Amino acid sequence: MIVEQIITNMEEMEKEEIIKRHIEKVYLESDHLVKRIQRVTTDHGKEIGIRLKEPRDLTAGDVLYMDDKNLIVVDVLSDDLLVIQPRSLKEMGTIAHQLGNRHLPAQFEDDVMLVQYDYLVEELLQDLQIPFKREERKVKQAFRHIGHSHE
Repeated sequence: MIVEQIITNMEEMEKEEIIKRHIEKVYLESDHLVKRIQRVTTDHGKEIGIRLKEPRDLTAGDVLYMDDKNLIVVDVLSDDLLVIQPRSLKEMGTIAHQLGNRHLPAQFEDDVMLVQYDYLVEELLQDLQIPFKREERKVKQAFRHIGHSHE
């Protein structure tokens, strides 16, 4: 089977539509969510080719296949993350500036900033005394670098 487009996302589906179907999952590393062409295997051993026609990243919950009885859905493996919890706008600005200078992609969930684990960033957070935790956590989308130049 070759998937050329995402049908929907499970967050957009009615609960009744989900529970009446058997769900197979494709587990991807977060950095594979940006790949438009790849070969994957479901948790039931079914091989699937993904060749997306539209230029978009995959996200957790994307439905690759759906019929009356089955769903094949993208899920994301946990990443080793630093979960940064600034106590003030000043701390947020300080760490955001530092991470921006390092071109480190970040994501935000509720009141925390998520970055992929890096021992240098961990040392920086300790030096700046900004609260953080290191934890394994699933993200819904890939960490994306923003293209630019220092001209």
